[in-house]
Amino acid sequence: MTAATLVTLALSLSLAQHDAAPAPVAAPVEQHGQAPEAAPDAHGSPAGEPGAAVEAHAAAAEHGEAAGHEGGHDESLGAVMLHHVTDGYVIEHPGLCHGGLAWNCEWDLRETFGDSLKFGKLDMTPTKHVVMMWLASALLLVVVLGAVRKKSLVPRGLYNFIELLVAFVRNEIAVKNMGEKDADRFTPYLVTAFFFILFLNLFGLLPFSATATANLSVTVAMALFTFVITQYAAIRAMGMGGYLAHLTGGVPKSLAPLWLIMIPVEFLGLFTKPFALTVRLFANMLAGHFVILALLGLIFALGTPWVAFGSVPMALSIFLLELFVAFVQAYIFTMLSSLFIGAGLVHHGDDHGHAEEHGHAGPAAGSEHGSHVAGASPGHG
Repeated sequence: MTAATLVTLALSLSLAQHDAAPAPVAAPVEQHGQAPEAAPDAHGSPAGEPGAAVEAHAAAAEHGEAAGHEGGHDESLGAVMLHHVTDGYVIEHPGLCHGGLAWNCEWDLRETFGDSLKFGKLDMTPTKHVVMMWLASALLLVVVLGAVRKKSLVPRGLYNFIELLVAFVRNEIAVKNMGEKDADRFTPYLVTAFFFILFLNLFGLLPFSATATANLSVTVAMALFTFVITQYAAIRAMGMGGYLAHLTGGVPKSLAPLWLIMIPVEFLGLFTKPFALTVRLFANMLAGHFVILALLGLIFALGTPWVAFGSVPMALSIFLLELFVAFVQAYIFTMLSSLFIGAGLVHHGDDHGHAEEHGHAGPAAGSEHGSHVAGASPGHG
């Protein structure tokens, strides 16, 4: 799989550089003692007349747009790199095209769906990353359902691996950040987010695929799920009154004018957490692919095959690092989500802890105080 991915990227870059060479244009031959005649444009007017340059530029732009539509994207090195990491409506795949078997066939989703998913200005036509999320989700369902069918008293094989990851998310992430009481309420979401992000990250490393988590829209949507659940947990733990009072930053009513500063700061602080989740996942997944493409692009940018002896091993090492990063980023997103949800729950627990600290909450405090008094009485007697 690793070798196939690197070969695919290298072939894409090499063909892009090969096709990027502009066709030579024959210059007009100037005859002896005679000025060169202006070449007529498509409408029959000489190129030297006013407006001919504009028409020629428009024709060239139209030709370039048509060529770009047929090729799917610009063929320069930088455009090829951006094409592999950005979203679009064209999916490259091996198959029968261009009159034979080819590895760079293209599937235009706009031609497949047409206007069937356009509702006025709302365009619901799926893009490349949407298709990858569908495929990754379908693969996740197949893996999980296939593992559950083979469950037994003594876990073995794939079921053992899935159970190990689920137990890790619950015991090492949810319980440690939320407590035993609240962990089971939010473990289903945390497990779903962990496996979904993990499969998207790994699926993006396959040949002819794309990493949906390198799309800012995908990471924003995932972070918004955590944001909504975090606010729900905080409101349920503290109540609406306590939740709104928490936005004052703990400033008492005697210093109410400071609320004009603290409330906007605390309100903006609510959005820094999902922003951190969004940027962290997006940037880490995007950076790895850019580094791999840049290392392979050195072969064609420098124009010598000897560079491959250095760039290919370095690209292979980054690719193996990406396998590790796929698990790490899924873990970090899940861990931070549980940490943010647990932070909304801990305020409710702090109130009880504060009361118990002063001996007003439980019978244990009263009994401890009574035993202290009873133990002191004989001494005074």
